[in-house]
Amino acid sequence: MRRLIRSFDAFLRRRLGIVDLSSDPACILRIRVTRAAHTVSLPDGPIPSGAPVLEIHLRNESVPPVPPAGPDLAWAGRTQRMFLASLREVARRLREDPGLAAVQAVSGATVLIQSTDGLERNRLMQRLGFTVFPACNPLGRFGCFWENAYTWAVMWTFSPASLRDRRLRDMRRDEFWMTRSRFLERFGR
Repeated sequence: MRRLIRSFDAFLRRRLGIVDLSSDPACILRIRVTRAAHTVSLPDGPIPSGAPVLEIHLRNESVPPVPPAGPDLAWAGRTQRMFLASLREVARRLREDPGLAAVQAVSGATVLIQSTDGLERNRLMQRLGFTVFPACNPLGRFGCFWENAYTWAVMWTFSPASLRDRRLRDMRRDEFWMTRSRFLERFGR
């Protein structure tokens, strides 16, 4: 079953145009150039619907698997260092790749940041400079369910221990956004 999910994940990446950011196995992000599905109000100004954006996606097979006993400080520290290095690689690509010159913002969506009150999960991405919103699926709750079911299957495939104390019905998806200029300012040094 895990092999099937890995194959389907690879198929979806090809179909959606999600590409590896780097061949470095320590890089835990992939990227996709797409268009903003809706207008997003950010502190630096709005990103209009249809504007070119760079989506970031986890490179699941490179993310350190959560230890069987659950996340610990060593795992969190290693994962954070890899994530920050990967964000710096995104900034390098934004600066150097002429194909990304029109990109106005960097965005992504995740269910991985979990908290009991919703505020803690927002603070984590906000400390990195992102603005966080609850994600809105154009298909409503039906679409959210299927996105979350797929995410659950991917987590089960690549890091089963990450599902500890998680229930599919409780997963909440957040979008995180940052303008291109602010992203380069924070991660492009």
